[in-house]
Amino acid sequence: MSIENENQKLRVVLAKDGPILVNGSIQLEDANGKTIETDETCALCRCGASKNKPFCDGTHLATGFKG
Repeated sequence: MSIENENQKLRVVLAKDGPILVNGSIQLEDANGKTIETDETCALCRCGASKNKPFCDGTHLATGFKG
């Protein structure tokens, strides 16, 4: 599944059995409203096991995550 927005040059892809891949400028905030810095391209954890949340650290490969 992917979502694209040509006006803002944003692309979001749900990688099969992997992270959410983001290409483009986004603003992430934690539960307290604090901004989380991101690069133009980032991978966000979907499996819930990353030690670097909200970012993917590849743990889904070891856990056998199916998404």
